[in-house]
Amino acid sequence: MDLGFLLHALIPSWITSGVLLGYFTYLAIAGSILPGKVVPGVVLQDGTRLHYRCNGLRALLLLVGLLGIGSQLNIISPTVISDRGLELLSATFVFSAFVTLALYASGCSSHSQGSSLRPHVTGNVIHDWWFGIQLNPQFMGIDLKFFFVRAGMMGWLLINLSLLAKSILDGTLSRSMVLYQLFCALYVLDYFIHEEYMTSTWDIIAERLGFMLVFGDLVWIPFTFSIQGWWLLSNKVELTTAAVIANCLVFLIGYMVFRGANKQKHIFKKNPKAHIWGKPPKVIGGKLLASGYWGIARHCNYLGDLLLALSFSLPCGISSPIPYFYPIYLLILLIWRERRDEARCAAKYKEIWAEYRSLVPWRILPYVY
Repeated sequence: MDLGFLLHALIPSWITSGVLLGYFTYLAIAGSILPGKVVPGVVLQDGTRLHYRCNGLRALLLLVGLLGIGSQLNIISPTVISDRGLELLSATFVFSAFVTLALYASGCSSHSQGSSLRPHVTGNVIHDWWFGIQLNPQFMGIDLKFFFVRAGMMGWLLINLSLLAKSILDGTLSRSMVLYQLFCALYVLDYFIHEEYMTSTWDIIAERLGFMLVFGDLVWIPFTFSIQGWWLLSNKVELTTAAVIANCLVFLIGYMVFRGANKQKHIFKKNPKAHIWGKPPKVIGGKLLASGYWGIARHCNYLGDLLLALSFSLPCGISSPIPYFYPIYLLILLIWRERRDEARCAAKYKEIWAEYRSLVPWRILPYVY
């Protein structure tokens, strides 16, 4: 691919801009009108709490259905994303930049004293723009943080489905592509089935909304998590039956740890007395769960996430490091994030955290790290 072609492919067209605008418009409307369980968020410092309408699964299934009908009626091409991937990437990046500049300006001018909208301005423009100024900014009644996470996860699946359609039309569909698509689809569907668990994660309850989260949700998640699909589109990989079985085991173990750990933490936050693995939970200082997965490693959910990321790449074989970009990046990210989490928890819980660390010495992988 020559530089001129690459630069031309990166220039957003009216088509890709329209696709992006239509996508966000649909999510805003569907998220507001479709029925769904209303889940209360955590109590904020000022005693208030946000409420989230968890109808992402309905919105996703309806969107896929509408796109399928549109494809059958030749209203929209099923390969519009795979044909214009670079254009869509650059359009999404530009959109993320404009959104975060607007968030920065809005946050600086805010005089709210509530926990959700109170500005946290350090005076360092780059820092404030990157990490954000407000905890839960809204636009037309839409919680933007929750909205962008949903958009990124759905976008990942839509990119994959377009890659699948292109591989079918090109006659290059392989067992590897099917396996990759199956794992990712199950992961995304599971995410939206348990969407309410997202309301108790660190991103939602503690991180302010700046470029780091917006870019991560809208650009990084859909476009880097799908690198394996793009790679398989032009590289044929033949997997043995043993390799398929091993790949499935990695996915299942990763899912069990990831979903099980997050579910235990979510249930504990809602009901601290709920049994874990059939036994009353062990709680340190009345605040920290030390039972189940959380009695094995302090950030065991990260281990599950890493195994899942690896399972998405294993269908690509070992002939190239490119498909392994996501698990390698995630390993670096989660170790960095785990260090940030440790520092915050040590400052917040003090001697309670020290006691938890002595009881659960392993950070992510027992007996290794």
